[in-house]
Amino acid sequence: MSSLVRIATRTYPPDVGAAPFRLRALARALVETGCDVEVVTTTATAPETRDPGVATSRFPVLRDRDGAVRGYLQYLSFDVPLTARLLTGRRPDVVVHEPPPTTGVVTRITSTLRRTPYVSYLPDVWSQGAVAAGAPRPVLRAVELAEQAALRGAARVLAVTEGMAQQVIRGGVDPDTVRVVGNGVDVDVFRPQESVAGPGLRVVYSGTMSEWQGAEVLLRGFVRFLGSNPDARLTMVGGGVDVPKLRALAADLAPHAVDLPGTVAPERAAELLAHADVALASLVPDTGYDLMSPTKIFAATACGTPVLFAGVGGGADLVREHALGWVVEHSATAVADALHEVTTPTPPTRERLREWALEHGSLASAARRAAAAVLELL
Repeated sequence: MSSLVRIATRTYPPDVGAAPFRLRALARALVETGCDVEVVTTTATAPETRDPGVATSRFPVLRDRDGAVRGYLQYLSFDVPLTARLLTGRRPDVVVHEPPPTTGVVTRITSTLRRTPYVSYLPDVWSQGAVAAGAPRPVLRAVELAEQAALRGAARVLAVTEGMAQQVIRGGVDPDTVRVVGNGVDVDVFRPQESVAGPGLRVVYSGTMSEWQGAEVLLRGFVRFLGSNPDARLTMVGGGVDVPKLRALAADLAPHAVDLPGTVAPERAAELLAHADVALASLVPDTGYDLMSPTKIFAATACGTPVLFAGVGGGADLVREHALGWVVEHSATAVADALHEVTTPTPPTRERLREWALEHGSLASAARRAAAAVLELL
């Protein structure tokens, strides 16, 4: 009988986002090695496309107004039933869990009872994110304790960046359990396309818009730039808690030039990025999310589009060190000034960015590294 890897996650395709895409890539990579994979997740909100060798166990969950499993009650609506779901059925050889930390605590408890090793997949540090979101002190402490409990009990911790790996090691995680696996996008979906020149600069933001992205400075910076470039257009696709605020701001400041259609299919996001002159990305400084390397950078460069990054940290370092575009401080003025420097990328520029993404930003390659770390436990 093949080894069974069980993945516990509140979000999985057909959900759209970095987390479901990353976990599907991991599931596929594990199947390629000969493992059976079962994904314990939530009820699908759209038709599901099944992957050979991957079984999905779905259960209803609370979702927010945008259809996302986001918020403490929503997380608990997944984690409480998860306890029974992980304690029943065929005993897995290893369990992989995705944040939030409460899912990690449930995974640790059930894995201890079933004497099964588990893996913590760490795309970000949630205790730092709670700080950025302005959570009350008791909530911050609870998130921190849950996160530490999950990570310290894991047989492997998969970090997407070296900086994130070092942070969890400083927090008490055994360095022998930590593996840096990287991150990326589906480079077969996010790819260059034939572009038709427009009358003005085409600017695209694709991804989550929440407290730690601080995308408001990007919108305000674009509006400032728009004053002297009235033909420019900005499209911001994706979900997040800041979307309603940004829509209201766009309607007030530039309703004719800014579009926020919400979450779109990956193919549509790729089309927008491939036709853009520049892609925007940002992270609010000093939130702990500076350690992240936003997938927005990989998505844009895979489409051959340069990046304008507002903020500091791993994302800024990537753009700066590999000449992927522009890095400015997290302010509207800095964004507006940088947009004045942007021109339509030349074919050689697009080709160079694409080649970089193929080498550094392939989600399939990251998934194979993650799968190899999981297989170490079998």
